[in-house]
Amino acid sequence: MEKTLQNNSLDKSSYLGSEKISSLMFKLALPSVAAQLINVLYNIVDRIYIGRMDASSLALTGVGVCFPILMIISAFSSLAGTGGAPLVAMELGKSEFDKSAVERAQKILANAFLLLLYFSIFLTAFFFVFREKFLVAFGASSETLPFALEYLSIYVLGTIFVQFAVGLNPFISAQGRAKTAMVSMIIGAATNIVLDPIFIFVLNLGVKGAAFATIISQGVSCLWILIFLTSKKSSVVLCKKSLRFDFSVVKKICALGISPFVMQSTESAIFIVFNSGLSFYGGDLYVGAMTILQSLMQMCFVPLQGFTFGVQPLISYNYGAKKIERVKSVIKRMVLITFSFSSVAGIIVSVFPIFFGRMFTSSTELLQIIKKVLPVYFGAVWIFGIQMSAQSTFVALGKAKTSLFIALLRKVILIIPIALILPKHFGVIGIYFSEPISSFISAVTSGVILLYVMKRL
Repeated sequence: MEKTLQNNSLDKSSYLGSEKISSLMFKLALPSVAAQLINVLYNIVDRIYIGRMDASSLALTGVGVCFPILMIISAFSSLAGTGGAPLVAMELGKSEFDKSAVERAQKILANAFLLLLYFSIFLTAFFFVFREKFLVAFGASSETLPFALEYLSIYVLGTIFVQFAVGLNPFISAQGRAKTAMVSMIIGAATNIVLDPIFIFVLNLGVKGAAFATIISQGVSCLWILIFLTSKKSSVVLCKKSLRFDFSVVKKICALGISPFVMQSTESAIFIVFNSGLSFYGGDLYVGAMTILQSLMQMCFVPLQGFTFGVQPLISYNYGAKKIERVKSVIKRMVLITFSFSSVAGIIVSVFPIFFGRMFTSSTELLQIIKKVLPVYFGAVWIFGIQMSAQSTFVALGKAKTSLFIALLRKVILIIPIALILPKHFGVIGIYFSEPISSFISAVTSGVILLYVMKRL
């Protein structure tokens, strides 16, 4: 009976190698886009409600200063999740001609779970002890630090929920079960939307309430994911007998996951450079404006990220199954769709800066700054869809070194030096220019490398 259930689960994944590509892409991508949009609501909803509090500018800036630490915590989730999930999808593809592939996939999932558990213990202790030092380094002033400490002190206690919710969900998507992965995000985000106003305003907990609502919501999402992955509905089951640390498997997970890890974790270094520069050349209002701009950037990039992430298992599965023409066809269509979307999104947000700024603040001073800097900051959004497709493709194909290079190019080699040099000559506006310059160069570079990789498949 158990073998029959497992075979039925595998049959539900095998359609990735046979159904029509265009319908498959949207069948996988739409739930993934919805899941990513819903997931980003955790931070966006918090900021929208906090922006309506008394002393909202200081509170919003304080929570914004916490964002680099939240990104670091999420980056460790991606290291295990985004590193392990494509490997699982490839093994499921190989299962068409290799019966031991499912067992290897199960071992990958188990080792990713153990990694996430170890990360949770370390990150909770580390950031709870050193939270104030990091917040000051990330640009917290004497006025915004109390709000930042209130939020972060509670958030880090729920690190284990974040690790499992964010890190294990890709293993559901890797099976071609995008709708199930979406539901896990819907459950958490819906809980957060309901709890935020209750904790912030009804219980009068303010910033603390936003943090409580977030970690409770992540806990609910985490529970849902664990129930699914330990059930017979999953093509790859997380079970006790597989929970054995295997260094060779962990090495493969980390090699592939290092690229998304670098992309997210280096946000903290960028935040130090951005926020310290904005504080020095502009003041707290410019730091607050950057918090809003990054939220809007998330709203543009998350659909792209969701689409490429949803399509990724399709590339990995067919690459594992050695169906190269299907792989190439998926990549070409993905690039066309992401480039079109990023172009339209960049234009719309740049043309209506005040409209989008009012989603987060009613401060006239803050809105005037946003009106001035948003078109600059979003100057290269139109081309960034190419990089996101390329980055996702490199990870899906298991090309860890190429993916890592592209991540380092934009986040380390380009944006940080540019953000340090330009304001010395052009003032605070120079910091905002560093984003489009680095994005344009890295997008063109990744596009050229993608063409080369496709020719050699």
